[in-house]
Amino acid sequence: MDGRKSQEDLIAKAVVDAAFKVHRRLGPGLLERVYEACLAYELESAGFRVERQVPVPIVYGELSFDEGFRLDLLIEDTIVIELKAAEKSHPLWQAQLISYLKLTRKRIGFLINFHSPLFKQGIQRFAV
Repeated sequence: MDGRKSQEDLIAKAVVDAAFKVHRRLGPGLLERVYEACLAYELESAGFRVERQVPVPIVYGELSFDEGFRLDLLIEDTIVIELKAAEKSHPLWQAQLISYLKLTRKRIGFLINFHSPLFKQGIQRFAV
């Protein structure tokens, strides 16, 4: 296993552990921004560099513009996290995360819906 992959796996495990901890402590039913702040806190407390609401520019040919796309969380400039707090999942969320991964040239992302009663039902890992 190369160094980049093992580092990604280490960060990914920390993301899952921290998200589980937040879900266990807060449960479903709060606003997305509450989960975002708490998850960022947990990961920062574990020693990871966390960026919140990271702008994602669109580059099209020679045109580059920022039209409001934002990553919820970017961990160690490596893993993208898209957070939700909704009763029903939507396939568009998966497409959104995959687009973010492609636009940022990141390999791994997580889609986490904190509204799920069981944590394992609300988390999905994606790799491109």
